[in-house]
Amino acid sequence: MFFTFMRGVVRVVLFVINGNAHYEKKDRIPQNENYILVAPHRTWWEPLYLAVGGSPKKFSFMAKKELFKNSFLSFILKHANAFPVDREKPGPSAIKTPVKTLKNTDLSLVMFPSGTRHSSELKGGVALIAKMAKVSIVPAVYQGPLTLKDLFKRRRVTVRFGEPIDVSDIPKMDKEGIAEVERRMQASFDRLDQEIDPNFKYEVKE
Repeated sequence: MFFTFMRGVVRVVLFVINGNAHYEKKDRIPQNENYILVAPHRTWWEPLYLAVGGSPKKFSFMAKKELFKNSFLSFILKHANAFPVDREKPGPSAIKTPVKTLKNTDLSLVMFPSGTRHSSELKGGVALIAKMAKVSIVPAVYQGPLTLKDLFKRRRVTVRFGEPIDVSDIPKMDKEGIAEVERRMQASFDRLDQEIDPNFKYEVKE
């Protein structure tokens, strides 16, 4: 209930701030099963748009452990289905916790394979979690304002969803298997960017 309430609040706040969001190809999103929603990490508000765009599905999130040091923020994050991850030393729980959630609850998972807004390198965690939980990977991309100033100018925001990526045909998530999943994800991201605006170019904004 808290997640649904918070998503409603976020939807209103985003509308007031920007009011120019477009969610494309939502029909590609699985309706009756859990999945991992992945996207290149381009802005800190991008997860909010993904959570709204993926409605009515509810999600869990990975969040860096430092965010949980603040008691108020920790309360919000935990009740919004976020769980802490140590980015420097992830540990087994970084894989086991989301796998258990995907298997045993009605929550899907939002992940950013690159792990950071300043990196385009894909990580292997998505591949391992998808394989162990036996779920598909749904790619998405955000194109829109990369600064708060531009977001407040109500410039167009587009979130486009791609076809689910099935990893069941990959027998083992070794180096080669993970590399194949990363190739499929990157190909989907590139295709979605081309479909929205082939001239879009992501540039890091400090």
